[in-house]
Amino acid sequence: MGVLIFPSLIVARLLTIAALAAATTACSSGTESMPLAPSRTTPAAAPPPQAKVLLQQDLPNAEGKTFTSQIVDFPPAATAAPHRHGQAFVYAYVLQGAVRSQVDDTPATTYQQGEYWFEQPGAHHVVAANASTTEPAKLLVVYVSTTGDKLQADDPHQ
Repeated sequence: MGVLIFPSLIVARLLTIAALAAATTACSSGTESMPLAPSRTTPAAAPPPQAKVLLQQDLPNAEGKTFTSQIVDFPPAATAAPHRHGQAFVYAYVLQGAVRSQVDDTPATTYQQGEYWFEQPGAHHVVAANASTTEPAKLLVVYVSTTGDKLQADDPHQ
């Protein structure tokens, strides 16, 4: 007889893994931050969000899949361009501040510290922005993707 694992237990396990990865990575050097493309509507003064990979590991029990965790720092008023995460499953947890997010045609929602959302494979991330013009925001983002796939592809400029 198989074991039934509830989604909340899976999320708790993913958060535990990501937290351990963050603690491990904090003790090492050499991980670089990379800017996410700013939205075309971002004020020139607002720097784009910066993503820093904490852990990227092939999943030994899911051939062809990779687990990636990263911290995304949103300076005040920063927004990311509309984008997709390919066929990755994405889980985002607000570590600091508030982040406004809209996925597909769901209403845009502001998530506060301690709140989260997830994105199904193929979802369109229409809005990703710091909800504050004065305070920074920070996300922990976890991806389960096909090994070798790009984690983010911005919409083409129209």
